[in-house]
Amino acid sequence: MGRLQSIFEACAARGERVLVPYITAGDPDLAATAALLPALAAGGADIIEIGVPFSDPLMDGPTIQRASHRALAAGTTPHGVMATVAQARAGLGCGLIYMVPFNLVWRYGLERFAVDCAQSGVDGVLITDLPPEEADDWQAAADAHGVETIYLLAPTSSPERIRLAAARATGFIYLISRRGVTGVQSSVPTELADLVAGIRAQTAVPIAVGFGIATAQQVAQVCAVADGAVVGSALVDRLAAAADSDARVAAAETMIRELKAGTIIS
Repeated sequence: MGRLQSIFEACAARGERVLVPYITAGDPDLAATAALLPALAAGGADIIEIGVPFSDPLMDGPTIQRASHRALAAGTTPHGVMATVAQARAGLGCGLIYMVPFNLVWRYGLERFAVDCAQSGVDGVLITDLPPEEADDWQAAADAHGVETIYLLAPTSSPERIRLAAARATGFIYLISRRGVTGVQSSVPTELADLVAGIRAQTAVPIAVGFGIATAQQVAQVCAVADGAVVGSALVDRLAAAADSDARVAAAETMIRELKAGTIIS
């Protein structure tokens, strides 16, 4: 069992589910990222998802698109992200994962990317547009260097895609709660429980749900049926509204404490 699954098990043993906040690395610069990582951990983040900024959005809504543009304008690169994470890793007790498009991984080189991920201290990688049926080369490199692989599933995923992702995921499965792109929503889809149950019937790998989750109440609704909740756009918006670095760090820790309360199940 890898570190990510161990985190899910430890949370369950405490009567909690896992909270996975997302930030875009380099937004507004990498110094801010270095300050935010310990603040998120202090607030109670169990796993931090670190988005590597990319110029051509895949499933990102306006909030994360703007964050990526700010990061790129500040000169953020994959190498810079990894160096920043490596420096912060020793002081963090939570899990860390990268969220990245395959284009960046391919240009970096799959083997080299896996090596550098491991050296930077992250526990896993979610490649947003790499389906399990096309991931043999990446997963071989990742497995060889102890990097766990997270796969995306969605309401539109075919039974075969679900079967493959369930069989191959080594970290957890990230279930997109609804169709469309990232962004805050007013409610959790009513069909979510059925989606989770259908995946859970095929795997013991944990399932975390993301897209549109913004409040502790929504986190609680998700955690009633899944193993964890991912919060992205709502957090990115809160951080972008902060007046300065100190306010940004304080906002991060406060919001994570609020959201973590929604993961308590007993």
